[in-house]
Amino acid sequence: MTLARVGGASRPTAGALHLVEAGAVRPWSVDVSGYVRRMTAHCPYLAPSVDRGLTTWTVYRVDGDAGAVEAELFHAGVGAAERLRSLIRQPQGALRCENVVLLGEVPGTGHRDLLAWPHWALKNLYGPVGIMVGKFHEGEEETSRAGDRLPVAPASFLPVRAAVRRRDPRLLRSTPDLAAALAVADDDGRDVFEGIPYDWQEIRTWTKRFLPRTKRCTASRAFSANPFERGS
Repeated sequence: MTLARVGGASRPTAGALHLVEAGAVRPWSVDVSGYVRRMTAHCPYLAPSVDRGLTTWTVYRVDGDAGAVEAELFHAGVGAAERLRSLIRQPQGALRCENVVLLGEVPGTGHRDLLAWPHWALKNLYGPVGIMVGKFHEGEEETSRAGDRLPVAPASFLPVRAAVRRRDPRLLRSTPDLAAALAVADDDGRDVFEGIPYDWQEIRTWTKRFLPRTKRCTASRAFSANPFERGS
């Protein structure tokens, strides 16, 4: 099975995220217990995943500027997605979820902006191989696609999990091409970076082509800005 080139040459942004703890079932650096308990009412797969110790938390603290943190958050998400790909066909692999958590502040840039581009790139790289990537923002009230109020997240994080093909495409109604790819996704072992330079700025440019037209215009006017609306 061919997986993506997660290693490779050293990156100039390496060190912009400090690893606090990796793959923790019960993280000590952020209290997620109450949040997870409340979220089980909104996700039928969460409780069995948690009960089996298959929901984990990999926690990072920022230690760099916005551009470097954004790049390293993307690479952290790639690591989580590739670990999941190697485990997903094992028994109960479909219940696995690794949450990539961001702690700390970057002056002048909120977590919503820091997560936006890495989340978008990861969704488009890994959706076609059956990996779903979400995003939640610390302290912000959010609603589900059904209109239900979700628990407020205790930290900002990207959940990386196996896609549920009969349900998840409905979460991607604003991106119909990605929804269609996810609905028929199959991991054939491809290198998701084949033909794409493993460089964050070039990947960021590559992902612009997948933006819905209105957001693509926003991104073209100010590519350093976050073109994603709330809830996207």
